[in-house]
Amino acid sequence: MATTQHWADFQYEIYLNGMTGAVPRLPTDLTRLEELAGHRLGPGPVGYVAGSAGSGSTTRANRAALDRWRIVPRMLRDVHERDLSLEVLGRPLPAPLALAPIGVLSIMHPDAECAAARAAAARGVPYILSSASSTPMEQVAEAMGDAERWFQLYWARDREVTASFLERAKAAGYTALIVTLDTPLLAWRPRDLDQAYLPFLHGVGTANYFTDPAFRAGLAKPVHEDPNAAVMHFVGMFADPAKTWPDLAFLREHWDGPIVLKGILHPDDARRAADAGMDGVVVSNHGGRQVAGSVAAADALPRVVEAAGDRLTVLFDSGIRTGDDVFKALALGARAVLLGRPYAYGLGLDGQAGVDHVIRCLLAELDLTLALSGHAGPGSLTSDDLVRDSA
Repeated sequence: MATTQHWADFQYEIYLNGMTGAVPRLPTDLTRLEELAGHRLGPGPVGYVAGSAGSGSTTRANRAALDRWRIVPRMLRDVHERDLSLEVLGRPLPAPLALAPIGVLSIMHPDAECAAARAAAARGVPYILSSASSTPMEQVAEAMGDAERWFQLYWARDREVTASFLERAKAAGYTALIVTLDTPLLAWRPRDLDQAYLPFLHGVGTANYFTDPAFRAGLAKPVHEDPNAAVMHFVGMFADPAKTWPDLAFLREHWDGPIVLKGILHPDDARRAADAGMDGVVVSNHGGRQVAGSVAAADALPRVVEAAGDRLTVLFDSGIRTGDDVFKALALGARAVLLGRPYAYGLGLDGQAGVDHVIRCLLAELDLTLALSGHAGPGSLTSDDLVRDSA
């Protein structure tokens, strides 16, 4: 298992630093980061990260669903020594957390994905690289050394490009494949539309494609000679709304590690994933970015967990902002959570140090919430540790 870390010690580090007059550069309440990023960063980048489908109803529902669950603390349990480590997809992790795949991070900070990946590596937290990253997958892998990394696939229309991506990811040491299913088309996103802001059309978020031999083989001229043609070639293949369940066999043929399907909200889809030989699912509505009016991810989680049984590893994202959110997701049956927007804001506000701050704050708060609720680790959590707020 991963080495035990005492995540809660971060609070004492902060207080001791305060003896010299130093205070944290960023808020320790991670829910404040979005507003701060809105003041400091441009409306296009912030809108792209913070924005949602339609009126934002699904993003609000994600938060409301988590808030409806309330923790029931238990007393006089020995929580002196705590251990948040566990195994996920056959990999030892120091805590039930991974950084979710977020594309085009160069719009938030020039160090982009490499900064976020280095921060994750320093804490032993898996970094999930987006297909739509600003930095080629090999460069991000090099920045991480031998740290745990997973690759997120936007399943291209072009089979040769997809196969090439998987071959490159495997060669670069990515151990798990996270396949995003909920983005066969881009949703109606007013914050981006109002700014006419789509980074991909400017060649941002296309690094993995523009460096890919199978992608470049489809171009009449090299990328640097006709970048607009390269962008249009990317747009034409980025997603494929014609994909169906039998197509999963292609991925299994080209990837011999764990495969996790991201975007699962219905229990029948979890069963189909298991029947197709997949290893896990991420209960997710893309942080509210794809379907306005969608079921909240936390409301979908218990039914998916029940359907998955012991056949699938169930991960969770969409709405996680605090340590108690993580506690609730684990109590509802998730094995681990993926954290998205907060670390992107941390990156935008303070680079690698900002991402590190977000990881440490979240896990310190989780560690303390577990202890103060009578748990020495995530393994003892069940739905009995929660009640639903009737208000």
